[in-house]
Amino acid sequence: MSTEIDSNIIIRVAAKGDGVTADGRHVAFSAPFDRLNEEGGLIKGPHHVDAPCQHFQKCGGCNLQHLDAESYAQFVTDRVLYALEGQGLVPDTLHVPQISKPKSRIRASMRGAMMGKAFKLGFSGAGSHRIVDLKQCEIMRPELFAVIQPLRVFLKSVARRKHDMNIEMSLADQGVDLCINNYEPESLEERVALADFAKENGLARLSVDNGFGPETQWEPEPVTVTLGGVPVALPHNSFLQPTHEGKDALVSAMLETVGDSKFVADLFAGLGTFALALGDSRKIYAAEGSRDAIGALQMAANLSKRQVFTEHRDLFRRPLSPAELNRFGAVILDPPRAGARDQVAQLAQSEVPKICYISCNPASFARDAKQLCDAGYTLDTVWPVGQFLWSTHVELVSSFSKQP
Repeated sequence: MSTEIDSNIIIRVAAKGDGVTADGRHVAFSAPFDRLNEEGGLIKGPHHVDAPCQHFQKCGGCNLQHLDAESYAQFVTDRVLYALEGQGLVPDTLHVPQISKPKSRIRASMRGAMMGKAFKLGFSGAGSHRIVDLKQCEIMRPELFAVIQPLRVFLKSVARRKHDMNIEMSLADQGVDLCINNYEPESLEERVALADFAKENGLARLSVDNGFGPETQWEPEPVTVTLGGVPVALPHNSFLQPTHEGKDALVSAMLETVGDSKFVADLFAGLGTFALALGDSRKIYAAEGSRDAIGALQMAANLSKRQVFTEHRDLFRRPLSPAELNRFGAVILDPPRAGARDQVAQLAQSEVPKICYISCNPASFARDAKQLCDAGYTLDTVWPVGQFLWSTHVELVSSFSKQP
């Protein structure tokens, strides 16, 4: 009996979303166990499903809607595993991935512009600068999507031809926080119209930015986001985890890693997603390079009587030294996509017993994890997290330990 694998069968999905055949060919929009026929067409297999969105393959927001839940979850796991294997690492425990549900994304970035006589508003097309005029979205929270059509109508009335606008939306405690970039009202009437639009659509805040920073046009009450049960002021353009359930998965894994440590450092702390989740019985040191974010965290901690000491600190230029790190029973770090090479180099020389590394880039994480493991740390546990449903963007939480 032949044991050869059919070279025309798709055996996995690569990091950028293409299916890969047994002989290494890449096939766009294919799923595991799809098969290429003699003419090069695709015979759909058991894991290939109909995409739920009419914009699929045109919109750049999602490129894996053709995968069923099982194969998408496997893709998320494989993205993490392959990155670790490339550095010769295997975690002691690998959990099943936590995947966010459809229509759960609480933030979105879009483009808008006049195209002929129509104003188009939506995501950029896949691999192009073309705007896909959104009529449907299976990833956004309904509260965000409900704003798109009235916003499209309003912006058409004030748009200038060949003048793109960039739209940022986030879901805050009070509702939708909306910022229109590359636009400035040209008259008092336009400013009044902006305020009327915000009021009619129940926005929490409406801002405009013409290149000199966001300027609030409407904010009937201070906008906040609740983290760890604490309302935190939401500065313009602040980073938020993309889904509530994804954030909860990250926090749960972090709490398991930190355990009962009483003195904890939260590096790249942002608004305090992890620092505030640690409760009021621990002492927390939080460092963050964004002055607005760390200021909001300090104010929230003070009002809630949390024991959080904050420092405005650029951890890329001035990472914590081993002497500073050795004061803590656990260190949490959640760096940007580039990772935390310099800070990890200092951690590798420290005696911190527990490290929780949250990452939005398996490749930079694997590089940093290798440095920690080479210095005597053990990669105990990894939790893959898929907050960006149907995209190739994968996150994870990891637990490292070092014996005294």
